Amino acid sequence: MNAPPLPPDDTAGLRQQVLDWFVRRQRAGWGAADEQAFQQWLQADATHGSAYAQWEQHWSAIDAMPAGAIAQLRRNLAHDKAQLSAAQQTPPRAATAPAAPAAAITGLRRRWLLPSLGMAAAVVVTSGTGLLAWQHWQAQPVFRQAYASQRGQQLEVQLPDGSQLRLDTATRLEVVYYRDRREVLLHEGQAVFSVQASAQRPFHVLSGPVGITVVGTRFSVRYTPGLAGSDGVRVAVEEGQVRVVRRDGAPGPALAQIAGAQTLGAGQQINADGQGRLGSLQPVAAEGIAPWREHRISFVNTPLSQALAEFERYGSTGLTISDPAVAALRLSGTFDPSDTPTLRKLLPHALPVRLQPVAGGLEIGALR
Repeated sequence: MNAPPLPPDDTAGLRQQVLDWFVRRQRAGWGAADEQAFQQWLQADATHGSAYAQWEQHWSAIDAMPAGAIAQLRRNLAHDKAQLSAAQQTPPRAATAPAAPAAAITGLRRRWLLPSLGMAAAVVVTSGTGLLAWQHWQAQPVFRQAYASQRGQQLEVQLPDGSQLRLDTATRLEVVYYRDRREVLLHEGQAVFSVQASAQRPFHVLSGPVGITVVGTRFSVRYTPGLAGSDGVRVAVEEGQVRVVRRDGAPGPALAQIAGAQTLGAGQQINADGQGRLGSLQPVAAEGIAPWREHRISFVNTPLSQALAEFERYGSTGLTISDPAVAALRLSGTFDPSDTPTLRKLLPHALPVRLQPVAGGLEIGALR
């Protein structure tokens, strides 16, 4: 029987037809009538033959796949279907944040990448399929989604496996799940990760020049490459253990291209510079791990210019500095980043400065 006709440019439909024919041709009951129908399908469109030839190359035997690998494919397929069902029922939600309403979430996109059941069937029923097929199968994402929080907003996300993310203000990241690993690419900002344990599928966070690997734990990662004085990566562990490495080469998984690993336990943190060079392990109190979750940011002897830049991540302060001597003054304390009026009141008491009205806001000047 001929396969149904395809609409124009239906790449997914063509792939499904190719795989359907491929699977049918492996069965013992394949006969002359089947072969005639197959040849008619090949001749119906020039793309059919080239697509089928390409898939034959993909699935040609290089090394015999072990029986255990075939069993794993069956388990992975069931797992993928369960992930899809769970994630479709769990949309992300905005955390409570005074600076922006929940409806302000933008920049959120969603893409599901589940290979067709025909591909799974072709792999499972064809025990002679080789190593290339296995590698191709493992390399296909089963879930991909990007998340972004706006300035002054927090965002909470539950992932298909039960892991949870909490994004701080102005944070962008992308989640990609494969059959043998889970990856998050943190482009900018900071987030807390509560990772569901899975020894068979480690969880990797790729943040600039640094990679973090866990099995199951809760930890925070900060990466703000555009912020002067804070352009490196900071990792702090709340529960469990994480492995932090300096990644060589361009961004991407490339987990074999790593060097200088450090293992962190609960109550420890580490900083890396913009090139990924890791510092020494440091203790950190529980309340010092991602205090932004309680709408707090803390400074210890921090240059005023850097402190002001941190406030600006959460919203406009209306404050500027033009005097380098004032910018170099050191600020210590804990603040609510969304409470700009209190910041304006406290600055003249904490530092030898005064606030002077200028066009568009206030300038922090030296106290004369």
